[in-house]
Amino acid sequence: MERTEVRAATPTEVRPATPRQRAKRAARNGGEPTLEFTGRIPYDAYVQASTLHRLQTPLSGDPGEMSFLVTSQIMELYFNLTCHELRETQRLLRADRIPDTQAPLRRAALHLEGLNAAWRSLRWMTPADFNRFRNLLGEGSGFQSAMYRHVELLLGLRDPALIRPFRRQAEVHAELTAALHAPSLWDDVLALLARHGHDLPPELLGRDVAEEHQPHPAVEAAWVRIYAGRPDDQFRLLGEALTEVAEGFGDWRWNHVKAVQRTMGAKVGSGGSAGLAWLQRSMARVVFPELWSARTEM
Repeated sequence: MERTEVRAATPTEVRPATPRQRAKRAARNGGEPTLEFTGRIPYDAYVQASTLHRLQTPLSGDPGEMSFLVTSQIMELYFNLTCHELRETQRLLRADRIPDTQAPLRRAALHLEGLNAAWRSLRWMTPADFNRFRNLLGEGSGFQSAMYRHVELLLGLRDPALIRPFRRQAEVHAELTAALHAPSLWDDVLALLARHGHDLPPELLGRDVAEEHQPHPAVEAAWVRIYAGRPDDQFRLLGEALTEVAEGFGDWRWNHVKAVQRTMGAKVGSGGSAGLAWLQRSMARVVFPELWSARTEM
């Protein structure tokens, strides 16, 4: 029987509990929830809810700004969560544990569903609504999200210029620079294909990973062969799981375009870009490109 180790905890820490301890507590409480604690509420100690709810500092008195701010913070959390799953997928790919990648990729796809659902909280916002507090944001823009840049880098979208805004934040800039010079998830997929007998050219596998991958016919041909095989082949299942992630990310980018159209039309962006036009151009950069182009040849 699996044994859960229980260690001493301070009043502000989460106190681990065994099934036996939980059963004894329920019996002692007569089935009612515990109402008395010697220190911090355990839920708050674990979730840090009281800290989270102190992080909203609207800049105006407009009640709608709270929706904009909280939705932005929720998206930041989902970006981080998606990065966590993609890094776990990379770890498993590098260990050739292909079937095990299904779980983190499935979670990543579901997190992206949650990320996309967050846009619904802003569907009420018209240009007049946004204009009531937009000027107070100054040059603040979602373009400046470091965690979103991490998502892009992990998915293989690489543009060194886009980490320049973080140069004055040494720790953030160092993390983004490291991510830029580390293999993307797609790079790890290509290395996996090569290790398992797919003929990919050395110049593709040995390129500078800080440069964005360009679609290659050898990679496309590998996926065509994979999809011509058994439906339950581990590589085909990997391809479909990766496609779900790419599709969810593409949906987020499109929802971003629609949200900008709804709230500010084609006005220039807060961060200095052309706004809508810049977002539309950025969508031309495709995540996992050969997974999509291969479908034409299948």
